[in-house]
Amino acid sequence: MKILVTGGTGKVGTEVAQALLRGRESVRVLTRNKEAKLPGGAEVAVGDLLDPGSVRSALNGVDKLFLLVGNVADELTQALLTVAVARQAKVKHITYLSVYQAERFPDVPHFIGKYAVETSLKAFDTPFTVLRPGYFFQNDAQLKPVLTGVGLYPNPIGKAGIAAVDVRDIADAAVVSLTTDGHAGKTYNLVGPDPLSGPSAAAIWTRVLNKQVRYAELPMEAFEEQLRQIFPAWLARDLRLMFQGYQDRASFRATPMLLR
Repeated sequence: MKILVTGGTGKVGTEVAQALLRGRESVRVLTRNKEAKLPGGAEVAVGDLLDPGSVRSALNGVDKLFLLVGNVADELTQALLTVAVARQAKVKHITYLSVYQAERFPDVPHFIGKYAVETSLKAFDTPFTVLRPGYFFQNDAQLKPVLTGVGLYPNPIGKAGIAAVDVRDIADAAVVSLTTDGHAGKTYNLVGPDPLSGPSAAAIWTRVLNKQVRYAELPMEAFEEQLRQIFPAWLARDLRLMFQGYQDRASFRATPMLLR
């Protein structure tokens, strides 16, 4: 069986490709960069999700699709085009990486966009599975300079606690959904057993680093301004709305749904 992985050079996609390869599956990774570093044993397909012809070529000889679309301005268009091409190619199964409680965040572009893709998948007869992970624990890796420097945890995830997950667990769930039966039409929440809050994250880093780390309660305006120094304005606002949603919707928690 051959599986096409989109987003296979990123944080989650790399883990998914590696996990599939460990299970001795045949893996093809779609990338725009033919020089991209891929997991050993993965086949490269050069293409772009905005180019249906290249996606069609990448799907040639493929049985199943792991669909991950990055947080980009045209994410919804990329995802819907790819689903349409996959349906025409008659793939046997699509596993789509969405986000936990997507429908509860209608003001967050990349959340509600993912929910629209879920809706599209349900409208047709191609077998699919939706994976809905929470906040990635690995997001904290980019905070190393602030954590180890001034000792602040700056991500404004709030005090109520949110659902979070390790990307390696997402990869394991993806493999199960793609290689075992019984997951067609199913949606799975992928979250850890305990909610993560700003203060609890700071406490964890205090123990790990053996130095005091405090939760920085930045005003959202200041947080967005910091993001604008790194990201395009649209993405800075998108992320601000996401974190604001985490704070406003205190029930952003979950009961995990286990794949077996």
